[in-house]
Formats: sequence, structure tokens, C-alpha cells
Amino acid sequence: MLVKRRMSQPVITVPPDMSVPDCLKLMQREHIRRTPVVENGRLVGIVSDKDLLNASPSTATSLSIWEINYLVSRIRVKDVMTKDVLTITEDMPIEEAARIMVDNKVGGLPVVNNGDVIGLITETDLFKMLLELMGAREQGVRVTCVVPEKPGELAAITQAIANAGGSFLAFGQFSGESSANRIVTFKVRRLDETAVRAAIAPVITEIIDIRSD
Repeated sequence: MLVKRRMSQPVITVPPDMSVPDCLKLMQREHIRRTPVVENGRLVGIVSDKDLLNASPSTATSLSIWEINYLVSRIRVKDVMTKDVLTITEDMPIEEAARIMVDNKVGGLPVVNNGDVIGLITETDLFKMLLELMGAREQGVRVTCVVPEKPGELAAITQAIANAGGSFLAFGQFSGESSANRIVTFKVRRLDETAVRAAIAPVITEIIDIRSD
């Protein structure tokens, strides 16, 4: 899966001279948490709702509400935005975009093409993909199990389910407790929990969890 298949577009952008209150209102109206900052067609920063909220004076201030509102209205997006922006391209694999976000502790990445912002990929987009990958919105029997780390183990599981008359809604594998095994999670339909358990028992090391949902 490539970024272009999952990015949000068209992108809502803001100019650097927009006031903090106006930018907050825009984000609330559009139900977004971050937005690229663009000036003369060029990406100059990115701002989040947290950046904007942190621009307000401390609650311990002695200023009146009118003075606070006046001061906040004078703060511009360019005063609180992140200027060094990480960007990605639309043909990047989605897992690479996720790695960049995790490694750099950011919640969103602008997608650019020849300097133009053409999309935005966010942690929400990745969560939606996780729901799909794990079949979270579909009913079936969900299994988490331990399998040995050696060739043919995954094929054995899929063959066992197929032989029992089941089909897969989702399938994923993760690092095990050691290099000798892997954690596998999958979701199956057309079989009940008892049938799934019986089918996979001969080809797995351990069932960690099995449930119908």
C-alpha cells in the first residue's frame, strides 16, 4: 500500500499570518488536528491544535480576559508553527511513512510533489488501516498464536484453515518472545471457535488467545 492511497486530500492549509484564534476555529470546524502552513505556494511549516492551545497565557496570569484575548489575537501561526517539516512523497510505502512518524514522534506528515503539498498522512489514517488489516469491523473467529520461526509454518496454518472450510478476513505476524518463534494473529470466517481450534492445533506451538467477535 502506497501513501497516495491513504493520504487525506485535498489538504486544508493555512497562511503563516493567520491568527491563532482563527486557525483554531478552522481546525474545529473542519475536525482536523494539524495543518500545513503554506506561503506563496511553498510549504513553510506545520501547526497542530496543541501548538495553538499552548500559545495561550498561563492560567496563573493576572491579566483580564479582555487583555488575554487581545494578546492571543496578535499571535500568528508563524509564531507557533514547526518550521523544520518532515515531508514524504505519494509513492512511499505506507509502512515507511509510519516508521518516520514513530521514529520522529510526529502525528502527521505532509505529502509533497515538486514542492506542492498534495496530501497529508496522519496517525488517524494509520489507525484506520490497522482496523482494516485486523478485520476489526467484520465478524469472525480471531486467533493469536505462537508459531516456530521456520519456513512453511504460515503455509501450514493457511492450509489447515482452508482444509477445514474456513477463509481469512485478516492475517498478520509480529515479533515473538525470542528469535525462535513468531506471534501470528488472524481472523477467520465460516468456522466456529471449536472448529478453528481443532484445525490449527497440529500446526502451532501455542494458542495465546482465541475468541469470536
